[in-house]
Amino acid sequence: MKFNKLILSLAIVAFVASCATNPFTGKKTMAFVGNDQLFPSAFAQYNQVLTESNVITGTKDAEMITRVGQRIAVAAERYLTANGFEGYLEDYQWEYKLIESEQVNAWCMPGGKIAFYTGILPIAANETGIAAIMGHEVAHALANHGQQRMSAAYVQQGLAVVGNVALSNDDQALGIFNQSYGVVSNVAGMLPFSRSHETEADQIGIYLMAIAGYNPDEASVLWERMKANSGGESPPAFLSSHPSNDSRIQNLKSLSEKAKVEAKKFGVTSFRPIN
Repeated sequence: MKFNKLILSLAIVAFVASCATNPFTGKKTMAFVGNDQLFPSAFAQYNQVLTESNVITGTKDAEMITRVGQRIAVAAERYLTANGFEGYLEDYQWEYKLIESEQVNAWCMPGGKIAFYTGILPIAANETGIAAIMGHEVAHALANHGQQRMSAAYVQQGLAVVGNVALSNDDQALGIFNQSYGVVSNVAGMLPFSRSHETEADQIGIYLMAIAGYNPDEASVLWERMKANSGGESPPAFLSSHPSNDSRIQNLKSLSEKAKVEAKKFGVTSFRPIN
């Protein structure tokens, strides 16, 4: 019993000592892995992806990805500086690459390494659609979602160890725990955690695209195209790592006016034509 209490006490101390502040929400978040470790690993992984992929350069689409990415990065810098986080992006090494692939995907690694696959371009449809995707993906990096997911995985693994130690004298209870823990911890913990990240990235992303001069009304329109591309099918929300398409569309519609108000604080009162 004393040993179990010691483990719990050490876990609490480690959790409190390993928190960071989300610059967009002000909330404390788990940060068991620092950027000094996370960024070099992310940069190495990004370079590995590039060496194994057909990276497109010199085309209008490739130039558009870079142009939009640079504008979103400037918007992020302006927003963070205005909200008391000057220098937050000091260790970022922004890079924007278009990769030949049928995958309907785009991502931003911790530290600002961005990839768009050509398969998502028809759904993006235009530069404003690219900005909506770019803002969302960059938001994941800015809000340290990768860092939080890694930290959450450590917590999940740590609790499994604690459970096994605590039940080591009861074979039946230990068996039940090990059979159910993975499912329960995912459905009740990791998946809701992931969905909250997606919702947060939607909000941050739509603000960034508006500050960068892109019409935030188009974010929900983009997700209507995403929904159509998926055939309208998705797993039950509680079993998904992402919010449902419909809830996402409605959320983005409700955020659009707020994004315009936010952009106005930075002198943005009109938006680039949708083309």
